[in-house]
Amino acid sequence: MAKKSKGNRINIIVECTEARGLGKSPSRYHTTKNRKNTPARLEMKKYNPSLRRHTIHKEVKK
Repeated sequence: MAKKSKGNRINIIVECTEARGLGKSPSRYHTTKNRKNTPARLEMKKYNPSLRRHTIHKEVKK
């Protein structure tokens, strides 16, 4: 059973933006963010194993 989120902290998924354009499978990471402090979509640099480098990952809709 999934853990119930308390308050403003929610679970999100960030997905690689560069991999789809190159025809590779995009890497996805699960993380949390505070909805009150960060209302916009989250964007961070994470490692993509299929591209073997760090790329920009953006928050996707569930």
